[in-house]
Amino acid sequence: MKKLLLSALTLAIAVGASAQQKKEYPKPEAMRPAMTEFWTPQPKVVTPGDIKTDSAPSDAIVLFDGKDLSAWKSCKTGGDADWKVHNGVFTVDKTKGDIVTRESFGSFQLHIEWCVPKNITGTSQARGNSGVFLQDRYEIQILDNYQNETYANGQAGSVYKQVIPLANAMRKPGEWNVYDIIYNAPVFNEDGTYKVPPTVTVLQNGIVLLNNFTIRGTTEYIGHPQVKPHGDGPIRLQMHGDPSEAISFRNIWLRKL
Repeated sequence: MKKLLLSALTLAIAVGASAQQKKEYPKPEAMRPAMTEFWTPQPKVVTPGDIKTDSAPSDAIVLFDGKDLSAWKSCKTGGDADWKVHNGVFTVDKTKGDIVTRESFGSFQLHIEWCVPKNITGTSQARGNSGVFLQDRYEIQILDNYQNETYANGQAGSVYKQVIPLANAMRKPGEWNVYDIIYNAPVFNEDGTYKVPPTVTVLQNGIVLLNNFTIRGTTEYIGHPQVKPHGDGPIRLQMHGDPSEAISFRNIWLRKL
């Protein structure tokens, strides 16, 4: 019994000594505001466009400034784009086919303004139909949907036949509509599938129609979206050929992201 008590006492003394010898480390420094502040790199300075003159931001690529279509070419001939330029705008020529930008792009911010004429006629898809194709593959629908119903995933602002816009933000025929489009280009796996799919955000007249929507593939008129590997691509404007009056465009610029 004495041996057991002696052993217990010895163990207690050893534990106590070990506790006394435990190393003390400095306590974490109290957080200060400056610890979570970064001063570099500073964002580059971009001068906004003048809202009074509809000028583009200082770092934008101007695709149409009201003077000519030198930034565009004809899809049909590969030569100069020959839609009609007049009074600071250009109008679809339904005898000439689509036009595309001469330059190709990856991810971007695109600003484009469009107007259907006041005397527009037709219904559903046959009423001021056009489209802006991102990287020449993914169509953002352009259509006069002011008091004009159509299939919901083919309405203005939709990724054509893939998604219903969050709102109908159309202005009356004869008034200008504004699209601001933020597009993130896809990244592909070696087998041609999406590693990172393309996404798009669309605002019409300051109203969000699509919020970071994941594009499923090409926008087909017949059939389902297809995933086809590609690199940078141009912006395409569509000559739809519906019997209603042709639409016009102005003030188009793009910022690479």
